[in-house]
Amino acid sequence: MSSAWLNDLSAWLSLHPGWLATALFTTAFIESLAIAGIIVPGVAILFAVAVLAGETGMPLAEALLWAGLGAIAGDTASFGLGRLLQGRLTTAWPLSRYPKIIGTGERFFKRHGGKSVIIGRFVGPVRPIIPLVAGALMMSWRRFLAFNIGSAVAWAPVYIFPGFLVGSALASDIRPPAHFYAVIGISLAALTVVYFVLLRFQLGLGEDSRFYRWLKQWMAQYEATNRFWRLYTNQRPAREGEFPLASFMLALGASALLLIWGQLATATSLLDGFDQATLLWFEQLRQPLLDGPFIAITLLGDAPVLMTAGVLACAALLFRGYYAAAIHVMTAIAVTVVLVWGLKALLGVPRPDEVMGPPNSGAFPSGHTAGITLMVTLLASFVAGESRHRRRWQYYVLLSLPLVPVALSRLYLGVHWFTDVIGGLLLALAVTGAVRASYSRYDKVPLAPDITIVGAAVVWLILTGAYILLSWDQAVLNFRPVAGT
Repeated sequence: MSSAWLNDLSAWLSLHPGWLATALFTTAFIESLAIAGIIVPGVAILFAVAVLAGETGMPLAEALLWAGLGAIAGDTASFGLGRLLQGRLTTAWPLSRYPKIIGTGERFFKRHGGKSVIIGRFVGPVRPIIPLVAGALMMSWRRFLAFNIGSAVAWAPVYIFPGFLVGSALASDIRPPAHFYAVIGISLAALTVVYFVLLRFQLGLGEDSRFYRWLKQWMAQYEATNRFWRLYTNQRPAREGEFPLASFMLALGASALLLIWGQLATATSLLDGFDQATLLWFEQLRQPLLDGPFIAITLLGDAPVLMTAGVLACAALLFRGYYAAAIHVMTAIAVTVVLVWGLKALLGVPRPDEVMGPPNSGAFPSGHTAGITLMVTLLASFVAGESRHRRRWQYYVLLSLPLVPVALSRLYLGVHWFTDVIGGLLLALAVTGAVRASYSRYDKVPLAPDITIVGAAVVWLILTGAYILLSWDQAVLNFRPVAGT
């Protein structure tokens, strides 16, 4: 498909914006359809249509809905086709023309199982093939639909939002604050360095590290320390003797940093200038175009959303018989809630006076940042715990990323100081480390995901969407900037 054809399509849609919803659905459908998704440049077309959607003023939620429905329909059609062609994928036309792609999809599915439906949606070469292969290999309809719908909810924003944002920017007069690109570049570099240091530190605390072996030998010399070491070692037969050193170090290190940071932020004025500068920078960044996405992101850190996630996670774990894991998750949530609200009440740090309806609680530490950090780091630790030590960093990086936009949303909306966000992050990391270290004593069987976990995730996504819709009007009023009234 030539670029001229794509330009003609964009020009026609700009003259007939009423067809944008159909174009989004159809493009997402074809992009997800077996084989067709390889031939048709669906990503490029989706981006172009999303740009037009943003430029013409189509609501973002509507654009995401039509694209998501198209992706679900395309994958479902591919899955049904796979059922019909069971045993004949490499012989039936036109699939017979792509034996290598079919083979790659089959190996990918056999390696990752049901998770391949989720992973495959974001991996270009196998994206349109996995549902077809899943159907041919007789994956159950119920399980496939759960994975399909859940992954589409995450897929739509990733593929639609960038183009939509570009289109909205073209139709708006956006002036970024001073040194915008320099600040973004330095911030990304700093975040990368932090991730690298933390992950390198985690890798250096594994069983094969010199420090781990030295500490084990030293603690074995004394009865009390040796008993402590044996008490907290992993109880699985395949991992018997693995001491949660990284978890203990995370708990101790984050706790120490929280104490130091808290003193600097609340008992001295050393960080006040940086807090004010950060607040001013985000105040200059605020644009009507960005308000909606950041409000939606910050609502993901609201207590009802996070508590619902915790309740569903505990219910799924209890239903599967993972009682120790459920108790530790409940304990982590309770401890975090008590610490956050206790510190807010004790310290009484005033919030920035930037929005019409700021929260009534104190500023330090950020409850939204603490809550989302606890949720994603606990999830990352449980998932990473099922893999080899050297591969765990991949899960830590991937699953911890959602905390960044939620934390940024609190700064963008002007309801927290920078020091509040760091305080919430450190508090949650300390709780996660302590809970994971404690759980090691009861970690006797692998935590295997199944339809119960997927079902709980889908229910959470639905309830979260409903909560955002119901809370939207009031949230827009609450986060309206004072300067704009």
